[in-house]
Amino acid sequence: MPSMQLPTLLSDPPVTDVTEYAARGGGAGLRRARALGPGGTIQEVILSGLRGRGGGGFPTGRKWQSVREAAQAPTEGDGSGTNRAFVVCNGAEGEPATFKDRAIIRANPYAVVEGVAIAAFAVGAERAFIGIKERFGPETARLAAAVDEMTAAGLLGDLTLQVVLGPDAYLYGEETGLLQVIEGEAPLPRILPPYIHGLFATVPTAGWSAAPAGVVDVAPASNPTVVNNVETLATASLILANGPEWHRSLGTAESPGTIVATVVGDVLRPGVGEVPMGTPLGEVVERVGGGLPAGRTVKAVLSGVANPVLTGDLLDTPCSHEGMRAAGSGLGAAGFLVLDDTASMVEVARELSRFLYVESCGQCPACKLGTGAITDRLDALARGEASPEDLDVVAFRLRTVTDGNRCYLPVQEQLVVSS
Repeated sequence: MPSMQLPTLLSDPPVTDVTEYAARGGGAGLRRARALGPGGTIQEVILSGLRGRGGGGFPTGRKWQSVREAAQAPTEGDGSGTNRAFVVCNGAEGEPATFKDRAIIRANPYAVVEGVAIAAFAVGAERAFIGIKERFGPETARLAAAVDEMTAAGLLGDLTLQVVLGPDAYLYGEETGLLQVIEGEAPLPRILPPYIHGLFATVPTAGWSAAPAGVVDVAPASNPTVVNNVETLATASLILANGPEWHRSLGTAESPGTIVATVVGDVLRPGVGEVPMGTPLGEVVERVGGGLPAGRTVKAVLSGVANPVLTGDLLDTPCSHEGMRAAGSGLGAAGFLVLDDTASMVEVARELSRFLYVESCGQCPACKLGTGAITDRLDALARGEASPEDLDVVAFRLRTVTDGNRCYLPVQEQLVVSS
């Protein structure tokens, strides 16, 4: 019978090696997946209700199922080509106010690697990648050691798993930009999502670069690819070990399980902690961040830079997808920037707009020019030099910044600055 104790993603003390990981029950999820088979493994994840922890909240089991089915479908043309499935773990964490993936990797990289292996088994992938930023030195070392140890111990079977280092760019964490880096390109988002156009597909999408000229002598293959973030895959390993009922026993009906939250800003103890989904936002701020200094009150809370601001009167909002949506915002990756009553919201909007402008890749003119124009006008507003015309420009650019967008970055500008 599955254990009904509360496993944690933030192992304390951290797991030091593969032997200790096995002693703590590590590997049980992968063994159970192999016993269930690919279809049974996907069904367990579907039944658990696991949703992606990278910000989008898409049902993980459905994503795995769609990739497995797409990999088995005939290719384009005469159908003589062969699709290959891949799995990519997104560890390129770059969302402001979010540090939870790095905390998980430092605490237990073995659970992350096991989750990658489970996903690869489920979708039929023989090769997988973990993308991480080159500047994440301790996390890279921990992941590389975990991959080497688990491979040497035979736990990964025939799976080839590679850790890929990438640039310190926000769009490296965007799923198609991540695929670009794995293929040796700059992190420039693609038009099509990974489950439609994955890694090493024989026909590139229209983008920044093109394949070498010449005759293509193989049928086009889409190579559908699963992209899940660190927390999602580590959670999948716990679900396979403990069963979907265990995961459903935590959190809410629509947002089951726990989530690793980051709380930073005007709090006493910025930090990372694991809480059940549905925990009120104010309680998360207290438990994870230690609350505010005496005499200070919450003016606003930002859930990363992808969701509208929540004002201080909404601290009872449940930290779940449905709870945050009902409050007019979103859960995102549960990275919360807390601002007290001394904060200037004009300054906050200016800084966030500048971040998105700098990180915009430039492929979509409306995004790059729009975020730049908005930032310039907010600079003027912060200096007390803005004219009514400047505010009109901000309003216009907020309406048009998403024209023709390839990725979500200009939508973030629109949502956050407008709020």
